Amino acid sequence: MGSSPFLSLFLFFFFLALVSLTPLAIGGGDEVGVKSTGLVLNFYKESCPQAEEIISQQVKLLYKRHKNTAFSWLRNIFHDCAVQSCDASLLLDSTRRSLSEKEADRSFGMRNFRYIETIKEAVERECPGVVSCSDILVLSARDGIAELGGPYIPLRTGRRDGRKSRGADLLEEYLPDHNESISSVMDKFHALGIDTPGVVALLGAHSVGRTHCVKLVHRLYPEVDPALNPDHVPHMLKKCPDAIPDPKAVQYVRNDRGTPMKLDNNYYRNILDDKGLLQVDHDIAHDKRTRPFVKKMAKNQNYFFREFSRAITILSENNPLTGDEGEIRKRCNAVNKRH
Repeated sequence: MGSSPFLSLFLFFFFLALVSLTPLAIGGGDEVGVKSTGLVLNFYKESCPQAEEIISQQVKLLYKRHKNTAFSWLRNIFHDCAVQSCDASLLLDSTRRSLSEKEADRSFGMRNFRYIETIKEAVERECPGVVSCSDILVLSARDGIAELGGPYIPLRTGRRDGRKSRGADLLEEYLPDHNESISSVMDKFHALGIDTPGVVALLGAHSVGRTHCVKLVHRLYPEVDPALNPDHVPHMLKKCPDAIPDPKAVQYVRNDRGTPMKLDNNYYRNILDDKGLLQVDHDIAHDKRTRPFVKKMAKNQNYFFREFSRAITILSENNPLTGDEGEIRKRCNAVNKRH
C-alpha cells in the first residue's frame, strides 16, 4: 500500500525543521555544537602553499637539535590561547609601559621563544607578511606534539596577531595554576568550552618535560606530603635538596621518569600510583569528577589521544582574531610600527 501524499508532505517539512535546528559548526563545518570561528583547514593554500610544510620542517630540524623545544611549543599553546584570545600576545616583548606575558610570574620557566622567530624568518623568506605568528605558534605546537609521539591534530588556521601583551593580572584570572583547587582548574577550562574529560586529557601534557623545584618544594618541606608515594620521595628530595631552591640553579624533576620525552598515557598510571609532582596531578587522580577519566586514559592511550586532540582543537580556536582584526606581525616579538 502506497504512502499518503499528506504523510509525505508532513515528513518533508518535519525534516526541514530538523535541519534548521542543527547547531552551527566550528570553522569549516565538520564539528557540530560549537560556534563558528572563521578559521579553516589549510588557510594559506593560495597565499602561501608551502607555509605548513616549512613550519613542519623547521620544527623537525629544531627538535633534532634541541629536544626541549617541543615542550616549549606545547606550553606556548596553553599560555597564549587560554588567556582571552589565541593571538600570539604571549610572544611580545616587554615595553617601557608594560611587562610582557612571557615575563610574568605565571610564565615562570618558559623559554625557547627565539625558535618561534627562527620559524617565522623561514616562512617570511617564502611569503613575506602573509603568515601570522599566532598560526605559527599553533602549528608548531601541533608538530611538536607529533614529534613527542603524540597524535597528529589537524588544526585550522587564519588567525591574526594581537597588538598588545596582556597584564599579569589577566594571566592570573584566566590561566589555571598547579596549586589551585581542581574545581578552579576545571572552571577555567570549562569557560573555554573544554569539558571534564578534555581537562583531564590536557593535563596529560605533564607526561613530558620537567617541573622546577620551586613549584613543588611545598610538597617536600618542611614535611613530606603524606599523599606522595613514599617510593618516589627519595628521588624528589635528591633533585630538590633545598626548601628554598637557588633561583640561579636549574633544579627540576622529570615529570615522568619512565618515558620523559614521550607524550603518552604513562602519566595517568603515575598519578594513580601517587607519583604526580604537582598538586593538580594528585587531585585529578582522586577527585570523584575526574578519577574515572584518569583511570580510562591510564588503560587506553587511544582514548587519551582522542580527548587530547579534541581539547587542543578547542583551545586553539579560543576567540581568534580573523579577517581585518589585528595584524600580521613582521617579527613575533614586536608589533608592527604604524606610520
